Amino acid sequence: MSTESLADFTTLHVGGPAKKLVHATTEAELIEIVRSADSAKEPLLILGGGSNVLVSDDGFEGTVVIVETKGNSYEIDACSGGMLTVAAGEDWDEFVQFTLDKGLANLESLSGIPGNIGAAPIQNIGAYGHEAGEVIARVRAFDRHNDRITTFSASECGFSYRSSKFKVEKGRWVILDVTFQLRRGEESLPIQYAELANALGVEIGDRPSTQKVREAVLRLRGSKGMLTSENIWSAGSFFINPIIEKSVADQLPGDAPRWPQADGRIKTSAAWLMEKAGMEKGEKHQGAQISPRHVLALSNAGDAKAEDIIALAKISRDKVKAKFGITLEPEVQFVGVEF
Repeated sequence: MSTESLADFTTLHVGGPAKKLVHATTEAELIEIVRSADSAKEPLLILGGGSNVLVSDDGFEGTVVIVETKGNSYEIDACSGGMLTVAAGEDWDEFVQFTLDKGLANLESLSGIPGNIGAAPIQNIGAYGHEAGEVIARVRAFDRHNDRITTFSASECGFSYRSSKFKVEKGRWVILDVTFQLRRGEESLPIQYAELANALGVEIGDRPSTQKVREAVLRLRGSKGMLTSENIWSAGSFFINPIIEKSVADQLPGDAPRWPQADGRIKTSAAWLMEKAGMEKGEKHQGAQISPRHVLALSNAGDAKAEDIIALAKISRDKVKAKFGITLEPEVQFVGVEF
């Protein structure tokens, strides 16, 4: 086994060693590592920023590749906006700031999301009413089944709430780079969430400057301490916000958050459900803890094992199910652990 612990490569700081751990700094290197593992029929785990994963304390009996590919190319037109192609290993938030520096809009509300570019299309990352899939034009990926590189248009990516073709067909695709189509301008997308509107001092639907939106989003994220807070570590939001039938939403208390969806269903808040079901900030289970700042951040308080975090997640899920009849679905990906 490798002497490097996977805990050092995840934001939860949990996980045992890998049989083999390698770093891929170029696209060719990444593809060769994947091909080599596949030809040897060896289990393969691909890690980027490590912000959305919970790894077993036993580690990983196979090859773990840390994606560190870098580089971007872009064309910016005064009328049509910008087309930017970014390598999978680039940092997401640094890219968001880069787009604002270039006078481009539409990613401002996704500021501060941890992780790398390669995770953006897989998870269809999003925040405050907007998602990466809205502005992704193309995705290049290596097809492990057919041993070839394939390019997908946005319509072929199967984007939905926190999901995509790449997530559904788990293990098949290795993201190489992502191309974004962004709007030229310094006016943000319409503000959709009351929390963000209040932080900005504007009304729902207003369009303040992109930089002001970024600053407000970063302040909100900082206040919640979603990844690190008071010497504890997390993977960000452990559960996704449930999208439920209107008939189910109608049974919730009047103060439950409700965000109508295009298909007639209603999105509600996983954090609200957890708190109303009796989960409290700071609550502990063995080495695991609900973050003192945000109930959705199930955390490692310093010496947590993967099983501690899973146990706390099950308690949260079961309490919400018992009180509201809604089953919370994890956003975090599990490696070698069952939930």
